[in-house]
Amino acid sequence: MARLKVYYDGACPRCVADRRRYERLAQHDDSVEWVDITGQENQLRAAGIDPYRALTELHVEDDQGRIHRELDAYILLMRRTPRLRPLAWLLGLPGLKPLLSWCYRRWVLHRLRRQGRL
Repeated sequence: MARLKVYYDGACPRCVADRRRYERLAQHDDSVEWVDITGQENQLRAAGIDPYRALTELHVEDDQGRIHRELDAYILLMRRTPRLRPLAWLLGLPGLKPLLSWCYRRWVLHRLRRQGRL
């Protein structure tokens, strides 16, 4: 299976819980590398990722070196796990994706403000 590199907010309890949940469902898929973005601004820039955007959107790098962000990143990750494929399909629906994207951005900004990290 093609390798993925997932850039996630390790300072976010919900993000860490989501990672653990994914790993359980994917049965510890060793083709996914998890990279905690906390304090890694230089590494993010070197990968072509804006540190602010990394904080506000999930980023996934595929095996071709392409960066997928926000819901596209979630969809790419979820498609790898049979139990999450239906959810990936749902997230990608043309009429639903923009609404979910808007909700996602609002939730993340609210979380970061509440944590004093924005």
